[in-house]
Amino acid sequence: MEVTLGVDPHKGSHTAVAVDDTEVALDEIRVRTGPNQLEVLLEWASAYPERTWAIENATGLGHLLAQQLVAAGERVLDVQPKLAARVRLLDTESTNKNDPHDARSVAIAALRSTKPREVGPEDHAAVARLWSKRERELTSHRTRTVCRLHALLCDLIAGGVPERLSTTKAAKLLGSVQVTDGVTAARVELGREHLEDLYRLDEQIAENKARLKKVVKASGSSVTEVFGVGPVVAATVIGLTGDVTRFPTRGHFASFNGTAPIDVSSGDKKIHRLSMRGSRQMNNAIHMAAVTQIRFTHSPGRAYFDRKVTEGKTPKEALRCLKRRISDAIYDKLIADARRRGVLKGPGGQAGNDSASSATGSHPAMPALRTRHSRTRRHPTAARQASSQTRRRAGSAPRPTAAAVRRTSRKAS
Repeated sequence: MEVTLGVDPHKGSHTAVAVDDTEVALDEIRVRTGPNQLEVLLEWASAYPERTWAIENATGLGHLLAQQLVAAGERVLDVQPKLAARVRLLDTESTNKNDPHDARSVAIAALRSTKPREVGPEDHAAVARLWSKRERELTSHRTRTVCRLHALLCDLIAGGVPERLSTTKAAKLLGSVQVTDGVTAARVELGREHLEDLYRLDEQIAENKARLKKVVKASGSSVTEVFGVGPVVAATVIGLTGDVTRFPTRGHFASFNGTAPIDVSSGDKKIHRLSMRGSRQMNNAIHMAAVTQIRFTHSPGRAYFDRKVTEGKTPKEALRCLKRRISDAIYDKLIADARRRGVLKGPGGQAGNDSASSATGSHPAMPALRTRHSRTRRHPTAARQASSQTRRRAGSAPRPTAAAVRRTSRKAS
């Protein structure tokens, strides 16, 4: 009998419940986290030879336990917390919120899921994810330090300091301050400490970027062939994507990174709006690649951006369209890498993948921005302007307004 072992992980303990294919709880156990947690759980699960583990949030709080079970040869499924919450909401038997009921909900969610995500051993994607996260932390820390130094210099120098403050400018400004009292001396000393922090952070960022180059090169990925995708962006993409075969189409990948618009249609109105869902770190990486393409006038992305603006889209809308094309290009590269490693079989690749591509990727199956998206209708397109000019040259009468139609109907009556 196939049994699903649902696990509700916590920092101090793990609660596991065995559930059969009829969603009946067979047994449960609560294990304190520690060096012996794996042995205790495997001894308890030995009563069920045909078993599958289902761990809630196996990439977060349950990450260590999931990897321990995978290393022990167990089959482990990752269950998103929102799926377990839905099961708990619709359950009529266990309405109380406690660890055994949560573990049972996790098992049922894995049991009834049409496409469960199986947890595998960590590979180069985990390494890229670690060092790309380190890059974001160092950059964020440097930004905070610059802001502190900027605020401190505003109290020392009349008229303030430039908005873009480099270490060289900061050193010159601190050297130009005349120390007249103890408070000024303390501010100058604190400013020099902030400046030393900036020097140290710049060195750490440079070292981390060199490390990211080695990680991306060791992975053998071709994502860096996309214009604007450097080692930092590539490491972020590789680390956050993981197994790209879990995305069947470009649209699924775009939904994951937040570059696909959200369908908010109702009735006959077809409306698509900006998506704030998905991985914001991945969206930021694609945004940086798009900004880089726009900055260089010789890039295909800049030509595409200018064409969208000429068609009547705002710069923000054109940027969103470009981000979607970059997402498609990155997806094509990841699929090609997976096929080259033998992970993906067949010449056709995933659904939604075709042979037409460019430096920014091929056109998406669905446009990134529709005609009813945002303020597009306020900006008439070139084709619409040309058609209106043609009608005026042909002498066609303008369309009557609603008020003129009402006045004509009153006179006729």
